[in-house]
Formats: sequence, C-alpha cells, structure tokens
Amino acid sequence: MITREILEKHDPEGIYSVYDKWPQIAKDAYNSEIESSDFKDIDHVVFSGMGGSGTMGDLFSSILSKTEIHTTVVKGYELPKTVDDNTLVVATSVSGNSAETLTTLESASKTNCKVIGFSSGGMIESFCIKNNLEFRKISKIHSPRASFPNFVYSILKTLNSIIPIDSKEITQSITLLENLSKKISSTNLSIENPSLNLALWIAGVPVIYYPWGLQAAAIRFKNSLQENAKTHAIIEDVIESGHNGIVSWERDSDMIPIMIEGVDDHPKTKERWKILRQYFDENQISYKEISSVNGGILSKILCLIYQLDYATIYHAIQLGIDPSPIKSIDFIKERL
Repeated sequence: MITREILEKHDPEGIYSVYDKWPQIAKDAYNSEIESSDFKDIDHVVFSGMGGSGTMGDLFSSILSKTEIHTTVVKGYELPKTVDDNTLVVATSVSGNSAETLTTLESASKTNCKVIGFSSGGMIESFCIKNNLEFRKISKIHSPRASFPNFVYSILKTLNSIIPIDSKEITQSITLLENLSKKISSTNLSIENPSLNLALWIAGVPVIYYPWGLQAAAIRFKNSLQENAKTHAIIEDVIESGHNGIVSWERDSDMIPIMIEGVDDHPKTKERWKILRQYFDENQISYKEISSVNGGILSKILCLIYQLDYATIYHAIQLGIDPSPIKSIDFIKERL
C-alpha cells in the first residue's frame, strides 16, 4: 500500500495536495468575480486547446451535444472552414503559450466570428489585449492538468449564456466532488479508496472503453496516465470496438481492459457492456469497471475525471515515478 511518507517522497511537488483541494478550487472559481460574456446568435462553438485544455473542449462539447448548438473541438492548428459570424471560438491554454492554440486564435481574429481567450497569461493574453479580443485570466495551480477545475468552473461562469447548465446543477457537481474527495483523497490511503484500488490493480497497458457521452473522461484518463504515470494507454469506443478492437483480445498480451460506464447509458449500450463482460469472463481476461455518479452530464464527467486522475497519481507513486515532470513534452515545446 501507499503511505503518506511514500506519497511525499515520490511527489515532492505535491500534485496530490492540489487534487485534495479540487472541490474547493471548483467552488472558489464558480463563486469568483469573473465577468460573464453575453454572446448572442451563436449556433457553432469551436473549442481550441491542447492537452488538459483540450479536455475542457471535450467536456463542453459533450454538454452542448444535447442542444441545437454545433460544436467542434480543435486540437491542432486549423479552424474548420464553417467558421462564420455565428461562430464563437473559445481558445484555451492554461500556460498561455500553446503554439497550436495561438495559431487558431490568430486565424479566428481574421474572420467575423466571435472570439474569447482563456489562459493564465502568456502569449494568449498578449494577443487578445493587442487585438481587442475578449479575454479572461485564470490562475494556473501547479500545472495545466491540476488546474482543470479552476478553468472549467471559471469558463462555465463566463459562458453561461452559451453553456446551458443552471446554477443548481453546477452546485450539485461541486457537492458530488466534495463527497468523492472523502473517498479518493490522500486522507484515505486505504484499500477502500477506489482510485488507489484501481492504481494498484493496473499492471499492464490499459485499454479504456467508454460510451460516446463519456468520451471526455476516457480521453482525460488516457492523457493523465501518460503524463502522470508515464505509461502507454489506449481508448476505445465500446460500440465501435465490437466491430474491430475486440479481435485484439484473441492474442495474449499485457493489455488490461478498463470500462468507464454511465449509470444511465443507452439501453443498447448497457447491453453491449453485458456482452463485453461475458466475453472477458469466458476468456479469463481480468477487467475493471468504473461507474459514473448519478447526476447531470457535468457531474458525471467531472467526478469520473477526478477519480481517474487521482488513480494515475497513485499509480505513478506505486511505480516510484514523480508525476509532475513532463520532460518529453518540454522536449517538443522547446523545438517548436
């Protein structure tokens, strides 16, 4: 098991202590004095961002999928050709210096679309100020991935005219994060901690199955396994995998399946989960199931991300790896 001493030894920058505070960070962000923006006549929102900032786009895209607003998540340099004066481009970079996001911001500024930037400063802030674009400065807490709730709830408050989540549902999501924190935080380093339990179980390369509506949680889990535990991971849409990916299990490998399930998944999706469990059981393939909380889509995805992110931190500690450094990402950025 992981003890407090082991946790502090292998996580000297204390990313775990930031995660312990996620519910309070979320609450403070939503109760902050950040100014909202009243964008009108928007029928298309483009979320531009990389890494953890890109996950925010995945989250908001899932929320807006139930509305008449079309969404595009851009994780690269180019905006879609469909951008027009009824489009809002949301450029998010926690560091403020993501080259890809800055490029899309520059492209957006040359069109008739609406634009808003979110960052902790950097070139994104400078560009927005210089070009008279809407901008909100949000503080970075430890690292981009650890800053997730600060940015999510600040953006929710800023874009409340676009993202249709009422205050009651947002408050519910924070309450559920608080309840979950008691189970998964560093104050409960026991086998009853579901995040720690999952971390200790992972002994190979995770293949993460997800239903369409929870894609954001699956992408984030993959990213956090890569950044925190420095391990490979794969994601598979559970429905699509029945037409291709399932065949991969016919060979022995060090892959391990993890299923992210929604409590109110589509009936046909629930049927698919049942068949997949049967397949793994009959072929003696060990697997883990992670279920979402009851609540709105915001609560489901955020609580899954919180639980799974913490599992990647514990997994890193278990492997004797410091979860904070990202030397390979720095290698890439230094050469751009």
